[in-house]
Amino acid sequence: MGHFSTIFNGLARSFSFKKGRSTGDCDVREAAETMAKEAKKNDLILCSSGIVNANGSENFASVFSKRGEKGANQDCCIVWEEFGCQNDMIFCGIFDGHGPWGHYVAKRVRQTMPPSLLCNWQETLAQASLDPDLDLESDKRCHCFDIWKSSYLKTCAAIDNELGQHRKIDSCYSGTTALTIVRQGEYIIIANVGDSRAVLATTSEDGSILPVQLTVDFKPNIPQEAERIIQCNGRIFCLEDEPGVHRLWLPDGESPGLAMSRAFGDHCVKDFGLISVPEVTQRNISSRDQFVVLATDGVWDVISNQEAVDIVSSTPDRSKSAKRLVECAAHAWKRKRRGIAMDDISAICLYFHSSPLSQQVHPIKSSEVTM
Repeated sequence: MGHFSTIFNGLARSFSFKKGRSTGDCDVREAAETMAKEAKKNDLILCSSGIVNANGSENFASVFSKRGEKGANQDCCIVWEEFGCQNDMIFCGIFDGHGPWGHYVAKRVRQTMPPSLLCNWQETLAQASLDPDLDLESDKRCHCFDIWKSSYLKTCAAIDNELGQHRKIDSCYSGTTALTIVRQGEYIIIANVGDSRAVLATTSEDGSILPVQLTVDFKPNIPQEAERIIQCNGRIFCLEDEPGVHRLWLPDGESPGLAMSRAFGDHCVKDFGLISVPEVTQRNISSRDQFVVLATDGVWDVISNQEAVDIVSSTPDRSKSAKRLVECAAHAWKRKRRGIAMDDISAICLYFHSSPLSQQVHPIKSSEVTM
């Protein structure tokens, strides 16, 4: 089994924090949470605006978030270098909360998703390695994707269920989107719940930078989403003062009016078409692929995919790329949406290849803006 055996054995060792203990579900989950604490202690996790660039890593991540004009900043992000104690892995996630408790829901999902995903990935990988009828080496890419997809589906279902039972967070009329990426070597897994977006920048044959959208903006009026919502007796319509903004509503009453068709939380409308099932996709990173941008809809409402990759690629200092993209989006809001309160705006720029410039930057440098 070669490569997969190496991954499994290494991960199994990293989960062995408590010697002499059994390896049941509780122990695995505790181990994953312990790994998160150790990563924070070693400056491998960033949960605020700043940068991540571990020594010897080709990954370089720039993160920035700006509060909008609607109250508390309900966006939050996370970057975890050496995810799961694996030198070739990094986890990035961006979350966009909404509703009265949206900022609490977003931060709760940010907190629980990485260790839960690690736990489920370890269990799924272990099960696959013990299956005598499964040859993991015959098609590494296919089996690797299946393992990650299964892990994400289990993780998202468990997180949403936990939110519904949480005693201190009211997620009945509040929720969050979640867009995450795991890079494992030259391979990325993208999981999307909601209307945040991931756009990859690749180089064309003539040297120009081209955008490749990696995710779908899950809006209620998308045919596949609308069909499910209508079958579940949910309603979809635009408000008079928001033409073109389709929202999801309960069968009776004027709530909650969600502008997305997938989200964690919002349990008041989970029986009427809203789901927290992620769309999980994959991509092999080629030598032409330069970076990927993860951003909340505060960016994409006013900035096109091409504009985003142009802004990031033209920023001389990689450490300032996310901030520049967010600030460009903030200026675009003032130009294009006068009289409309600016949304929270957040972005992560994950570069795939190291550069001389990145080596001059301290591994983690937090800015004055926090999430």
